[in-house]
Amino acid sequence: MRLLIVRLSSLGDIIHTLPVAAAVRGTFPEARIDWVVDERYRDILDLVPLIDRRIVLRRRSGSTVGAFWSLVRELRQGRYDVAMDVQGLVKSAVVARLSGAPRIIGFSTAHLREPPAAVFYTEKQDPTGARHVVDRNLSLAVALGARQARWEFPIDVARSDAPARVRHTLGLGSTGRFVILNPGANWPNKRWPPDRFGVVANVLHRRHALRSAVLWGPAEEAMARAVVESSEGAAAMMPETTVREVVAVAHAAALVVSGDTGPLHIAAALGTPVVGIYGPTDPARNGPWSTADVVVSRYDSCGCPFRRSCHRRDWCVADIMPDEVVTAVERRLGC
Repeated sequence: MRLLIVRLSSLGDIIHTLPVAAAVRGTFPEARIDWVVDERYRDILDLVPLIDRRIVLRRRSGSTVGAFWSLVRELRQGRYDVAMDVQGLVKSAVVARLSGAPRIIGFSTAHLREPPAAVFYTEKQDPTGARHVVDRNLSLAVALGARQARWEFPIDVARSDAPARVRHTLGLGSTGRFVILNPGANWPNKRWPPDRFGVVANVLHRRHALRSAVLWGPAEEAMARAVVESSEGAAAMMPETTVREVVAVAHAAALVVSGDTGPLHIAAALGTPVVGIYGPTDPARNGPWSTADVVVSRYDSCGCPFRRSCHRRDWCVADIMPDEVVTAVERRLGC
């Protein structure tokens, strides 16, 4: 069997799709599994050994028309038996259809982010009853005949000096424990205020001698600096990192504190202890899956659930106070 998985973005959603590839590989060990991904997120798939081929949609490094036709040519060379659209957008459904695969599997119309995408599928799977997005995604693998085994996140932790650099920045020894604070997120209303992250870092240092490294990505440097400045010396900015280095550092950390965004899901996939801070998104659907991890949430009282932009002046995530997060961290670490 030749399978094409279409999940273009984003980082956290790609993490949530990895169990689909693992389930297919576990059931059909001889299958060829290729994956179409946006060029911004190619790096995480390079750490997934069971993917045979990564097909990159280049939207930023070239012309849109040129990137589109280059993608179509590459897809047709794959001669796929099945294409699976795990994203549920018109764009991703079109990519699946253009692969030339005779079977195009996607979600039923009611469960699509963009319902018109359904017209491009030959088979529609209803994930009703699947609460977490990972189970929802796995329903597509089950439709293909895969056994829905335990969730697997086949990510290789590449050798990297990034954890050593973080420890050096924090003034720790070669095995010193540290916490990662991640204040960024693509949705502005997912972001907990930076000064509150700083308060958490300060309390963890005073009570438990734990220092914190602040993770930041593109356009987030000022936010990270605000965390450090409000921590009274308890936190330091991480050096600029690649996805490969984020994986290595998250694997080495004692704990990751983050909103609903990629680094949190990377940490959860690696088995690193997590405290999640949730506002407009549902932790039962998007949250960490270990029963030991802890979430502080305002989703149940959110006025703009699952909306990227909130019409309210005060976002629900801002109702969460530092002492709640500190208590969650102490509970997760058994302090």
